[in-house]
Amino acid sequence: MTAVIPTWNRRELLASLLADLRAQNAPAERIIVVDNGSTDGSAEDAQAGGAEVIRWEENRGFAPAVNAGIRAASTQWVLILNNDIRLPPNWLQTVREAAERHPEADFLAPKLVEERNHRRIDGSFDAVARSGFAWRCGNGRADGPVWNEGRQIRFAPLTAVLVRRELFDRIGFLDERFESYYEDVEWFFRCAMQGISGWYEPAAVARHLGSATLGEWNKDTVFRLTRNQRYLVAIYFQELPRWPIVVGQLLWIMLAARHGCGSSAFRGWLAGRKLPPGPRPSGVRSETVENIVREGESTIRRLQEATGFDWYWKNYFRWTG
Repeated sequence: MTAVIPTWNRRELLASLLADLRAQNAPAERIIVVDNGSTDGSAEDAQAGGAEVIRWEENRGFAPAVNAGIRAASTQWVLILNNDIRLPPNWLQTVREAAERHPEADFLAPKLVEERNHRRIDGSFDAVARSGFAWRCGNGRADGPVWNEGRQIRFAPLTAVLVRRELFDRIGFLDERFESYYEDVEWFFRCAMQGISGWYEPAAVARHLGSATLGEWNKDTVFRLTRNQRYLVAIYFQELPRWPIVVGQLLWIMLAARHGCGSSAFRGWLAGRKLPPGPRPSGVRSETVENIVREGESTIRRLQEATGFDWYWKNYFRWTG
């Protein structure tokens, strides 16, 4: 197993994660840190701590950094980790055992809890609605039985996920046009269209600080999220009904405005109208995409009904039926 860690500044977070990886009772064979132009000594600290370091002079974005780390990996499994993840000493062993129990799964997502409150879910797996918007299932919810059931999944956040290395050779690498945000959703769409699935393993619990580098409801983050969601729609949703897409985008801009980021969301919406030149994944069939997102939307509705509706999803289902 190779751990791939894209990072940009916040050397103290990276140092904590590297210490956690070294303390594992079943450690990774390799640790590759891809430094996105840090100016705080992150790269030097990582190298001094025994990690292999790929160092860039500028911040090229999350997707290029992950791709570089994966290309350098040669093990059967690649573990992608954000720099603000914290791991208990038995975590890698738990992940390995789960992968052995589920050989049919090509990737594995752990349960993430909030670093500030271990009783609250940060994320589990992702699900995508007909709007093209993804929900990080469980985010902000109290931990409980709903999130303690292992299950087959189609999408997972790249915050912390174990993936078979050969899958990137088969499916392709992350689409670097996305730079950061929604690059994982797009990649797992390619997987889902080929019938590839993974496993959500709630016994593997990691802690996530969340928004550690830029902060929560950062205007640049909102801009990129909005722009990249439109990129996703441009690639996969061209022949799908427009009403859920319009509703989803309007509600997102309204939600961003409630957090003081309405103009950033609108600028992202404008910027996302034209996808930069690049190949469209082969074999994109509208009926396959629709089946994937209808399944995802059904999952979102069930989980929202079971744990309480967010403002966004409550209004989305009210307007789309």
